Amino acid sequence: MLSIRGVSKSFGALQALKDVSFEIEKGQIHGVIGPNGSGKTTLFNCISGHLRPESGAVLLAGEA
Repeated sequence: MLSIRGVSKSFGALQALKDVSFEIEKGQIHGVIGPNGSGKTTLFNCISGHLRPESGAVLLAGEA
């Protein structure tokens, strides 16, 4: 259902996400945990379309 493939995003010299990949199937529930500054918000902003990844793809039901 949701496929994150090799997503990377940086802000200047700060690499917020580097080659992040995972898949979530219909009916599954997942959480994202990590310390402050680990890229959680950047990941959600890339998934929602608020930010555009520099590389990789975010697919929902096979559509970008």
